[in-house]
Amino acid sequence: MEPNFWHRKWEKAEIGFHQSEANPLLVKHFQQLGLAPGQRVFLPLCGKTLDLHWLLSHGCRVAGAELSKLAIDQLFAELGVTPEISREADLEHYHAPQIDIFVGDIFALTRDLLGPVDATYDRAALVALPQDLRNRYTAHLAAITNKAPQLLICFEYDQSLMDGPPFSVAIDEVKRQYGGAYRLDHLESVEVPGGMKGKVAATESVWHLA
Repeated sequence: MEPNFWHRKWEKAEIGFHQSEANPLLVKHFQQLGLAPGQRVFLPLCGKTLDLHWLLSHGCRVAGAELSKLAIDQLFAELGVTPEISREADLEHYHAPQIDIFVGDIFALTRDLLGPVDATYDRAALVALPQDLRNRYTAHLAAITNKAPQLLICFEYDQSLMDGPPFSVAIDEVKRQYGGAYRLDHLESVEVPGGMKGKVAATESVWHLA
């Protein structure tokens, strides 16, 4: 996807992908990551997700990457926190106690800039990327996180009936993208109430990658 696609979505507040509460599959399966208080979770393409608020409230430190500066300005406003903002290579680094967000192209984020993470939580990144970017993304994510354990949430639906994003990422695709680097555990699949965007029957699946 072109960056301007996502910038326009945020500028027009066309953010149907933004949920009004923490994702129930995160809440239910978070313990699979086995994290202790104070450990650090990375959220790729995080937007202003309330999942980040939930992780902070459960004692995690969080790091995120997001293309839209507008989304991150809104995130910190909703957290009621004023961040320190610095320039790190091609990225803007928003820092506050327990939280670091890197604004810009996720492919410009290096392992050194990100720093050590204990787990990754991907609800919005893999499903936001078209097929031709997924191979690059999954390899990059494994590299910058040093293959940290991951909780991954995907959607599956008939892609011929509706354009993404979010795109359909089937079980075979998850195995192809991550099976060589991780042990995969498919934890649960649930129906998406009302279907994807109210148009197409869909399921939401959660995976533990270790």
